[in-house]
Amino acid sequence: IQNLFIWNRLFLLVFCNSTESLIYFSLAVLQALEDGLKRADADPSVKAVTICGENGKFSAGADIRGFSSPNKQGLGLGPIVSLIERSEKPVVAAIEGIALGGGLEVTLGCHYRIAHVQARMGLPEVTIGLLPGAEGTQRLPRLIGVPAALDIITTGRHISASEALKLGLVDEVVEENTVEAAIRLANRLIGQPLGHRRLSLKPVPKLPNMEAFLTEALVKVKKRAQGCLAPELCFQAIKAATEQPFADGVRKERELFNILLTSGQAKALQYAFFAERAVEKWTTPSGASWKTASPQPIRKAAVIGLGTMGRGIVTSLVKAKIPVVALEQDLEYLNTGRKAVMLLLEREAMKMEQGGQTLDFNNPARLQFAVDFDVLRDVDLVIEAVFENMALKKEIFNKLSRICKPEAFLCTNTSALNIDEIASVTSRPQQVIGTHFFSPAHVMRLLEIIYGRHTSPTTIATAMQLAKVMKKVGVVVGNCFGFVGNRMMFPYVQQAVFLLEEGSRPEDVDQVLEDFGFKIGPFRMSDLAGLDVGWRSRKDQGLTGPTLAPGTSARQRHGYRYSPLPDLLCEKGRFGQKTGKGWYQYEKAGGRTAKPDPWIHSFLSEYRDTHQIKTRFIDQEEILERCLFTLINEGFDILAEGIASGPEHLDVVYINGYGWPKHRGGPMFYASTVGLPNILAKLQKYSEIHPDVPQLRPSAFLKKLVAMGNPPLNDWMSYLHRQSNKL
Repeated sequence: IQNLFIWNRLFLLVFCNSTESLIYFSLAVLQALEDGLKRADADPSVKAVTICGENGKFSAGADIRGFSSPNKQGLGLGPIVSLIERSEKPVVAAIEGIALGGGLEVTLGCHYRIAHVQARMGLPEVTIGLLPGAEGTQRLPRLIGVPAALDIITTGRHISASEALKLGLVDEVVEENTVEAAIRLANRLIGQPLGHRRLSLKPVPKLPNMEAFLTEALVKVKKRAQGCLAPELCFQAIKAATEQPFADGVRKERELFNILLTSGQAKALQYAFFAERAVEKWTTPSGASWKTASPQPIRKAAVIGLGTMGRGIVTSLVKAKIPVVALEQDLEYLNTGRKAVMLLLEREAMKMEQGGQTLDFNNPARLQFAVDFDVLRDVDLVIEAVFENMALKKEIFNKLSRICKPEAFLCTNTSALNIDEIASVTSRPQQVIGTHFFSPAHVMRLLEIIYGRHTSPTTIATAMQLAKVMKKVGVVVGNCFGFVGNRMMFPYVQQAVFLLEEGSRPEDVDQVLEDFGFKIGPFRMSDLAGLDVGWRSRKDQGLTGPTLAPGTSARQRHGYRYSPLPDLLCEKGRFGQKTGKGWYQYEKAGGRTAKPDPWIHSFLSEYRDTHQIKTRFIDQEEILERCLFTLINEGFDILAEGIASGPEHLDVVYINGYGWPKHRGGPMFYASTVGLPNILAKLQKYSEIHPDVPQLRPSAFLKKLVAMGNPPLNDWMSYLHRQSNKL
């Protein structure tokens, strides 16, 4: 609290933290708030109280860095909220900017709430593995009812002021000065009874079928949580509010909060929260960094190619309010792409309207479709999103180099191809960069940003700024085949296929990995993406198809183990969902419901007989370890080569792009919790059993970390000799 004002007989408390852009509750703020409330209560000249935030922001709640602090002594927020509620003088919250977590819980202790029209509110504790711990799970359902409270608390979503008004969370929404409006209301309330405004005294609004509703709601919460503990415990706290007196419900909330606070999941989710912010501060082995590089403004962009990826990228740019030119090679492809883009934008506009926002996409100044490269002469940045073919990409970049203005940035949406080779055909390799979007590009948050040998710091900074404007998580990585995400994914999928050869079934492998927390297992993922995509890549690499040398062993390539199973399925036209058959069967071509396929089971049995592979039972532990530990092992090699500047980069890539369960903190964080000696021992064991699989051989960096005593994750990079970097 920085200042205390007496204004029209009103005591005004101003939250303030001059060193932060957001206002958090520290012990000092809580103490000052308690002191101020007690002074206001004791001063007969003060007739009412308004609580607001400084600089147009109410409060972002507690600083989560304090949750893991060993010194958590002192005041809690819950007693302060109760102190506010017990005040005999009316207390009005003036909500501007954001009121999140503990910030919103403070407003629930106030007798009235006024919000600015642009304010956002929410209880996002569930996203960091916790629940609202300042009596919010008990007050919110009493104010807005159980269904709405369950939705807000178990999802952690932010709501607009207009939605808050409809729900009854706030009493009034204003476009004017919110503090002045709150002061006027406070003055009108002087002397009025407050008992009916104290939420702890109110009953939870009854539902005619409360028991049935809660039973059904729990099923939905568990399904959406996918193994995350916090949503279910949030549910239990709210259920307690429906069954117990307020004080007992508060005790239950505190008990559940402490369970979550000491759980590994809360630690993992808070790690993920900070990791996502850490990757914004990018560096490269050459010394370039976010500190010294400044982004260039992007006033107009272009996208080349209107396939699935291109359409999503165009949609993302339009949503980011960046004027965009969408280019295709001929009118037929252009018209097909245009229809698909407009359909996507219509859907996005409908979603945004529900949140009180608008999306302008029918204005030609915002979105233009073309087949002529000449329209690209004035764009600031081009994103090429054509077929994953090196010759085609080089042809396009050569043309772009000649047509685009000299200062324009040239980006390639590639999932694996060499950025330096693409840049080599241009006259501006310093302005060429990889921007690997993830499908669907208008939904997925991750953007892998790949610099080449000549990419300038300004180009990297501009790509990172573009990611931010598009509300994506940009992660800067080095140039190698598959970059970070796909390079780590390769051994994961490879092991999954090897497990089928040895005795597993697609549904068995998928189930184990989905039980671990992945949104989708490797075989369902392959069917969704299309088996033909990987098949085409393997053909280009000479691993299969007509260019393969005659007499090559079916199950070996370059002296190492190889599985032709995916190639054999593709040869039979089983490309996954698009054909109605892949690793699973579907109700029709384009169907989404995967069912185990007896044909696959017979096919695998015949395959094992043909290659004299003895079928064996493979337990869940082996499935999990072989898939995950090879992925993690590749991550250690990536760190050792300087492709990524820290383990948090790999974790952010996997959480946001590959469905890694966030409550497990990412693959490298998970490795640190399992223990590096355990991972090393298991890899050595499996490598001895399968000596022809190099991906099972423990990384030299992993071995070194174990030899150095299994240091904590934050210290890993200090054990690398930077001169050994390949970049």
